[in-house]
This record gives sequence, structure tokens and C-alpha cells, in this order.
Amino acid sequence: MAMEMLAWDTQDYTFLKKILLVLLCVILFWKIVRYMFGLLKEEKEPITVLVTGAAGQIGYALVPMIARGAMLGPDQPVILHMLDIEPAAEALKGVKMELVDAAFPLLKGVVATTDVVEACKNVNIAVMVGGFPRKEGMERKDVMSKNVSIYKAQASALEQNAAADCKVLVVANPANTNALILKEFAPSIPEKNITCLTRLDHNRALGQISERLNVHVSDVKNVIIWGNHSSTQYPDVNHATVTANGAQKPVRELVADDNWLNSEFITTVQQRGAAIIKARKLSSALSAASAACDHIRDWVLGTPKESWVSMGVYSDGSYGVQPGLIYSFPVTCEKGDWTIVQGLKIDEFSRDKMDKTAQELVEEKELAKSCLN
Repeated sequence: MAMEMLAWDTQDYTFLKKILLVLLCVILFWKIVRYMFGLLKEEKEPITVLVTGAAGQIGYALVPMIARGAMLGPDQPVILHMLDIEPAAEALKGVKMELVDAAFPLLKGVVATTDVVEACKNVNIAVMVGGFPRKEGMERKDVMSKNVSIYKAQASALEQNAAADCKVLVVANPANTNALILKEFAPSIPEKNITCLTRLDHNRALGQISERLNVHVSDVKNVIIWGNHSSTQYPDVNHATVTANGAQKPVRELVADDNWLNSEFITTVQQRGAAIIKARKLSSALSAASAACDHIRDWVLGTPKESWVSMGVYSDGSYGVQPGLIYSFPVTCEKGDWTIVQGLKIDEFSRDKMDKTAQELVEEKELAKSCLN
């Protein structure tokens, strides 16, 4: 009897060894297959991103963000084209040296140039940071005249040299009207591919609400910047919500202070750039660069579900805004395209603010036309 049990134990042990051996073989085979698929998996093709004014403050903050993946995602290789004017050539060279020294894994190439044609060659995304800033004693027409000249030349270079599907973001002020000039002189670039930056103002509005309510900024959503990226812009919270304790509540209900929301909140967002200049003696750079990344990322990769963002886009007449202006609207993005959010209720207070900023854009458009003539 004991001998029979021993025989059974030996058989069980042999059988168990065979099972373990088979399992080990399966695991090893699976690892080999995964490894082979990993070798076969193709890396994404690099996207070429142009940054104009790249040796300036915003450009210096922006290019490492792009190279690190903050704009297009952590698995998207990029080639950076950096453009600046001739007097900034040495500074631009230094920026390129720093990009090389940073050894960004996603950065597959860097072009640093003062030649606008070389800079625009085959670019998929253009972030137009360079422009002529308003200086003390200058009239609006003087600034507009300088920027009309700059954006006319850069638009022509993009028109002739950029990729067919190139997406353009204008950051330099007056951003809305600079974008309109660019559209005028780059007619083959679809109007939906030319936008301007109001995401900085959008982010500023989110920040003010989050500080007021002492909540995390990611819990606040759906503020709106209407109109011009100027002191006439209208930061609107009428449709904004805050997520608290798992539930969404209107910002107006939680703030419970319409006087603050209709006055101080609006002027704080409108004048935030001037306040930063007063504090640091330099204009916004870090926050502007971050907002540019946010703008392009959401445009290319899509906005979160049930959320919108603010973008300066070509008006189709939505919300009674004159068609043909670059005006900031609430938009959602999907598959590389943006769509203006429709059907939002506009009260009398908002209507007045929206019309005033639209009127300023009409005046800027006429001023730009007079400079062209």
C-alpha cells in the first residue's frame, strides 16, 4: 500500500513539474512576443513646430515646454523651428544651445534662424509670439502699422512654405487683429486653422475663481472669455461650475456675490497683465507660454468631455458677433477641429459687454486696413 502511494506521489510530482514547465514556456513566449512587438512598433512621426520671437521672454519659456511634451503629449516627437530678428541672432543661438544641453528625448531637431522662409519650411504648427510691442509715446496706429508689416511678411512665408494642414496660433498683441492680418495674407490656410490666444485670460479667470472659493483650479470649468484679448474682453462665469463633494454647482451660487463677479472679478482678469508688469517689471511670460501649450494641446488632442475652453477664432456670426472678426468664443475641440459652443443664454449685462469688445475689434480691423492702404 505504501509503495502504491509513493508511486502516485511521484506521478503527481512529475505532472506538476510538466505543468510548471509549460507555464514557464508560455510566459517566456509571451515576453518574447511583447518584446518583438515593441521592436516593430513605430515611433510617431515628428511634428514640426514653429515659434517666432523665440529668443524673447515668452519664447524662452515656451520652447522647453514644447520639447518636454507639454504641448503635444508625452509620446509625440517634435522638431522645433525658432525664428527671431537679426539683432537677437546670438540670443537665439544661446537658446538652441540650451535645448541641446537639456537632452529632451522628444526633441528630434532644432532650427534656429532669422530667415522667415527657412523657419516656415514644412511647419505643422506655428506659434506666432514675435511682434512689435507698444512703446511709450506710440499711438495705436503706429503699433498697428509695425505689426501689419511683420504679419504680412510672415503670413506670406507660411502660405508658401508651411505644411498644407498647418495650424496657427497668434500670441503677439494685438493678437486678434494680428491673426486677422495673417489670415488675409495666407488665403490658402483654412480660416479654421488660424486662431489667437485668449486661453491666458481663460486660465486667469479660472485662477481667480479657485482662489476666491479656495478650491483646486481643476475643479473649476467652463468660464468664458468673450471678444478681444485686451482690456475690453469679457470674462463670463454665468455658465461656469465648480465640482465640490462630487457634485457640480454654479459658480455664481457658490461665490454668492454678484457685485464682486460683475465688477472686481472682471477688471482683475482684464488688467492682470498690467498688474504682472507692475509687480515683476516685465510682462507675463511663464503663464503665456503655458497657456499657448494648453491652447494647442486641446485643439490637437481634444477638450475634456462636457468642458469647453476659450479661443480667438474666426466669427461665423454666432451670438450676434459680426462675421469676419477674430473673436474669442467658448469652443470644444475634437480630432483637430474646434466648434463654437451654441445655445448659451446671454443676459443683458453680458450682451452689452460682448458688443463693446466686438466694437473694439471692428475699430482695430479698420485701423489695420488703413495701415495696409
